Amino acid sequence: MAKKRVRRANRRNRLKRLVRESFRENQNRLAGMDLVVVAFAAADRERGAVLRSALERQWATLAEECRLR
Repeated sequence: MAKKRVRRANRRNRLKRLVRESFRENQNRLAGMDLVVVAFAAADRERGAVLRSALERQWATLAEECRLR
Protein backbone atom coordinates (compact mmCIF):
# COMPACT_ATOMS: atom_id res chain seq x y z
CA MET A 1 0.00 0.00 0.00
CA ALA A 2 1.51 3.27 -1.05
CA LYS A 3 1.63 6.26 1.23
CA LYS A 4 0.50 8.36 -1.70
CA ARG A 5 -2.83 6.54 -1.76
CA VAL A 6 -3.45 5.86 1.94
CA ARG A 7 -1.84 8.57 4.05
CA ARG A 8 -2.25 7.26 7.62
CA ALA A 9 0.02 4.39 8.67
CA ASN A 10 -2.64 2.78 10.85
CA ARG A 11 -5.07 2.69 7.91
CA ARG A 12 -2.40 1.28 5.58
CA ASN A 13 -1.59 -1.41 8.13
CA ARG A 14 -5.29 -2.27 8.55
CA LEU A 15 -5.65 -2.70 4.78
CA LYS A 16 -2.52 -4.84 4.62
CA ARG A 17 -3.80 -7.06 7.43
CA LEU A 18 -7.16 -7.50 5.67
CA VAL A 19 -5.48 -8.38 2.36
CA ARG A 20 -3.11 -10.87 4.01
CA GLU A 21 -5.91 -12.54 5.93
CA SER A 22 -8.10 -12.81 2.85
CA PHE A 23 -5.20 -14.18 0.80
CA ARG A 24 -4.44 -16.83 3.42
CA GLU A 25 -8.07 -17.96 3.39
CA ASN A 26 -8.02 -18.27 -0.42
CA GLN A 27 -4.46 -19.46 -0.86
CA ASN A 28 -5.46 -22.84 -2.26
CA ARG A 29 -7.34 -21.18 -5.17
CA LEU A 30 -4.43 -18.83 -5.88
CA ALA A 31 -1.57 -21.32 -5.76
CA GLY A 32 1.34 -20.50 -8.01
CA MET A 33 0.46 -16.85 -8.52
CA ASP A 34 2.42 -13.75 -7.64
CA LEU A 35 0.05 -10.91 -6.84
CA VAL A 36 0.33 -7.18 -6.32
CA VAL A 37 -2.57 -5.47 -4.58
CA VAL A 38 -3.08 -1.76 -5.21
CA ALA A 39 -5.69 0.03 -3.14
CA PHE A 40 -7.82 2.98 -4.13
CA ALA A 41 -7.51 6.01 -1.89
CA ALA A 42 -11.08 5.53 -0.64
CA ALA A 43 -10.37 1.96 0.49
CA ASP A 44 -9.18 3.11 3.90
CA ARG A 45 -12.62 4.53 4.67
CA GLU A 46 -14.55 1.36 3.81
CA ARG A 47 -15.81 -1.12 6.37
CA GLY A 48 -13.97 -4.39 6.76
CA ALA A 49 -16.88 -6.48 5.49
CA VAL A 50 -17.06 -4.47 2.26
CA LEU A 51 -13.33 -4.85 1.68
CA ARG A 52 -13.42 -8.59 2.39
CA SER A 53 -16.25 -9.15 -0.09
CA ALA A 54 -14.44 -7.08 -2.74
CA LEU A 55 -11.29 -9.12 -2.23
CA GLU A 56 -13.27 -12.38 -2.43
CA ARG A 57 -14.70 -11.30 -5.78
CA GLN A 58 -11.22 -10.38 -7.06
CA TRP A 59 -9.71 -13.68 -5.93
CA ALA A 60 -12.53 -15.60 -7.63
CA THR A 61 -12.04 -13.64 -10.86
CA LEU A 62 -8.29 -14.24 -10.83
CA ALA A 63 -8.70 -17.94 -10.13
CA GLU A 64 -11.23 -18.30 -12.94
CA GLU A 65 -9.09 -16.43 -15.48
CA CYS A 66 -6.02 -18.47 -14.65
CA ARG A 67 -7.98 -21.71 -14.89
CA LEU A 68 -9.10 -20.80 -18.41
CA ARG A 69 -5.52 -20.32 -19.65
